Amino acid sequence: MQQDQNDKMAAEICKVFEENWTLFAAGELDASEVAEMKSHLVECQRCNETLAQENALVVLLSNNRTEPDAALLAGCRASLEDALDREEEHGWLRRTVAALLPASWISPAPAWSGALLLLIGFSVGMLGPRLLQHHGTSTARTEITRENSDPDRATSDAHDSLRKLDFHTARVAGMNVLPSGDNEPPEVDVYLNAQQPVTMHGTVNNDEVKNFLMFVLHNNQRFDADVRMNAVELLRARNKDADVRSALCQTVHTDHNAAVRLKALEALDGAEPQDIIQQTLLDALVDDQNPGVRVEAINALRAMAAKGQVESDDHLLSVLRERMHKDPSTYIRLQSAAAIQDLGPRQKF
Repeated sequence: MQQDQNDKMAAEICKVFEENWTLFAAGELDASEVAEMKSHLVECQRCNETLAQENALVVLLSNNRTEPDAALLAGCRASLEDALDREEEHGWLRRTVAALLPASWISPAPAWSGALLLLIGFSVGMLGPRLLQHHGTSTARTEITRENSDPDRATSDAHDSLRKLDFHTARVAGMNVLPSGDNEPPEVDVYLNAQQPVTMHGTVNNDEVKNFLMFVLHNNQRFDADVRMNAVELLRARNKDADVRSALCQTVHTDHNAAVRLKALEALDGAEPQDIIQQTLLDALVDDQNPGVRVEAINALRAMAAKGQVESDDHLLSVLRERMHKDPSTYIRLQSAAAIQDLGPRQKF
């Protein structure tokens, strides 16, 4: 009887701690609670078994945790920003129209409102056809450039227009990327709005096309994310060019869209290993707030190390040790530790 009472009392004590073992295993309790639970563990085999199960569950969840997809995060953020911008524009338009055309103009003064409507109708009738004619002429010029019956002459005319074009004032009206066969780089059509609309056509092997795509990356604040994404993907075919590598590395450092930064890291794969690439990967691993970008950076570093393309130095090892201890991502911490072992003899850290 006494033993049954003791077992019942022990079970009641364990029940007090039962709800906190999950928090204990995850490291979410304060120091006083941790000390109290450790003291209980010394004399309770049952709670030791419970804690072992909780620790195993925490390890399992950490090893199988899926990081948010960088493209999804960037797409959601871009959609939200666009929605807020449209709402602000609509609000501004409604306020402006309300200020210019208050309802009091029409109902109390029908004569003035009739004269105003006549003036608006007359203006539309006079200016509308001219604007439509001008638009039609501009479109026709663009189509002639694209559909000229002499391809060589059309290409020559387009190149002449590009040489005269100031990229700083031109705007991208559209971009189409078309796959090409025989392992050739894809073809691209870029429609530029300027004083004279221009269509750029070719592959990244054309230096004028390459220079424009690099201009897009160097001036990322002026172009939409999808245009920058296409530019990165197209430039990947020339990532062995020093200027292209530099543009891609700059994109990793400066582009505000995580999906574009991730694409730029992928585009550096296969480029001739240089200090600038290694430093870019380390910077992304330390500074980038997006876990998907950091995962790509540590994966690229390990792939380069496996090929003997990474030189082990104090700075590299210092960054990897810091990530091994501090990165929020379990995957990156484990991969950083593995990279240290790959790069040199086992060390105590």
